[in-house]
Amino acid sequence: MRRNRSRLLAISLLLASGCNRTEEPAALPAAETATAATAASSPAPAPSAGAEAAGMTGAASAAAPSPVCTVPMGEPAAVAGKAKQCPKDPTGNLKLPMGKIIFSDAPGSPSVTVELARDDASRERGLMFRTHMAENRGMLFSWQDERQRNFWMHNTCIPLDMLYITKDGVISGILEQVPTLDDAPRGVKCPVAHVLELNAGWARAHHLAPGMKLKIEG
Repeated sequence: MRRNRSRLLAISLLLASGCNRTEEPAALPAAETATAATAASSPAPAPSAGAEAAGMTGAASAAAPSPVCTVPMGEPAAVAGKAKQCPKDPTGNLKLPMGKIIFSDAPGSPSVTVELARDDASRERGLMFRTHMAENRGMLFSWQDERQRNFWMHNTCIPLDMLYITKDGVISGILEQVPTLDDAPRGVKCPVAHVLELNAGWARAHHLAPGMKLKIEG
């Protein structure tokens, strides 16, 4: 009889302990679960040789540089012609310093000679009222900071290619065959410090593409 009472008491204690179980943690969202699983299963990255030489651990290693923002070129644009009639130039061209751009990543490393528009007056004037530009010539607009830049073709009578370039000399995007006398703003959705204007068709003829590096001299 005493043995039966002991057995009944043990069963009662076991049932009571099951009812007092704590709640399970709330389920993580799928993305967080995947991230947590990856972090738990992946080994800690080993420090690079440079970090080891400097006595640094993996946690103190420098982060990898961010990729440059680029916008792919589309299909060849329709050829844009010169303006049939160009507005009269009220003042004449500004005399600007000259420079050179070498497209080192393009086949044959082609180059152009450029006028350097580095202040407000020259950037505002640009290539307005001109009716001709030599084949391997252009104008480079430059700023100290990087941001999205929009250009228009107000009073501009030569069809152009526009190259949007980072401070480090990487082509972020190319607008081809931009039509004359068009006031619509144009740009690429990438921060840039330079915009290079060339004769329409020059970029594709020399196999330029976003992501290529160039060198600015002058």
